[in-house]
Amino acid sequence: MSLISSPFAKKPTSVTELMLWVIFATLPGLFALVYFFGFGVIINLILACATALVTEALILKVRQRPVLPILFDGSALVTAWLLALALPPLLPWWMTVIGVAFAIVFAKHVYGGLGNNLFNPAMVGYVLLLISFPLEMTSWLPPAELAQNPVNFLDAVAYIFTGTSMAGEPMTATRLGVDGFTMATPLDHVKTELAQGYRLAEIEKDAVISGLSGSGWQWVNIGFLAGGLFLMFRKVIGWQIPAGVLLGMIIMSFVLFAGNSDHYLSPSFHLFAGATMLGAFFIATDPVTASTTPKGRWIFGLGIGVITVIIRTFGGYPDAIAFAVLLMNMTVPMLDYYTKPKVYGHKVKRQQGDTDAH
Repeated sequence: MSLISSPFAKKPTSVTELMLWVIFATLPGLFALVYFFGFGVIINLILACATALVTEALILKVRQRPVLPILFDGSALVTAWLLALALPPLLPWWMTVIGVAFAIVFAKHVYGGLGNNLFNPAMVGYVLLLISFPLEMTSWLPPAELAQNPVNFLDAVAYIFTGTSMAGEPMTATRLGVDGFTMATPLDHVKTELAQGYRLAEIEKDAVISGLSGSGWQWVNIGFLAGGLFLMFRKVIGWQIPAGVLLGMIIMSFVLFAGNSDHYLSPSFHLFAGATMLGAFFIATDPVTASTTPKGRWIFGLGIGVITVIIRTFGGYPDAIAFAVLLMNMTVPMLDYYTKPKVYGHKVKRQQGDTDAH
């Protein structure tokens, strides 16, 4: 018999384990993305992860830090993984490389590395690409059931690295839906149609709009929702931030929808469109850049949800999770300072006047 000395505390989960759980939990959403949008998603993941590991190793060498222990903590891998999941499937390879490298160098190591960065690295890389290359970053393929020219694996590789298919055809043909018009994400399509004077009742008759939000996208979000709930069950993430994000989106979108249902999207559409569930469960919950106090987490999540709906509705970009997360990242030091919980046994400091009176 072997005796174990006290304390009998559970061994803390390592950073590597946490990162692997996060990657594992994204698999349902990843499978949905690949099913509806093709093998370009897988190629983006491989390219992004390779870029992240190489960039991380080079920066650690320059900083004269130990390479292998930090490289294998999984933080760079998760940054690349989450960024790649948010990228259009046929994005040119060099844009993926730029986005991931920028995220690792300028959003992580410039601040001192893991644990010191103020902004979510994956979202910094995404916003850089979105602002620099808006056309490429908003050009998605039509979902599988609406695709006029489905893209196989070899053609996906050719498009990403050369800009044309194996037969030399331009990418334009692959982005056509069954009815011959260029496809866009449901959020982008709705925004464009509303700007042209159509009402939601008319827009919702289009093929790209179906189910809870749009063809393919509702299942992608359901996949990430399932993975996020799994992380909560495993206690890898807390429930306050995801709940705050979703509640903030529901409240803001309901106010707009109740005011004018012909012009503003319903809460259910917002919840299952774009990167909502990926953002709520995998992006906003980053333990380094999110608020750490119970009240602060709620405010942080609510802020992301409200800002997302506002930018989606009134801003120039169809989705807004990245902008909302980065804006709320700025507030984290203030949130943590003003929402610190009272330490047990700590007495409130008396005012000078009260002391003199006694």
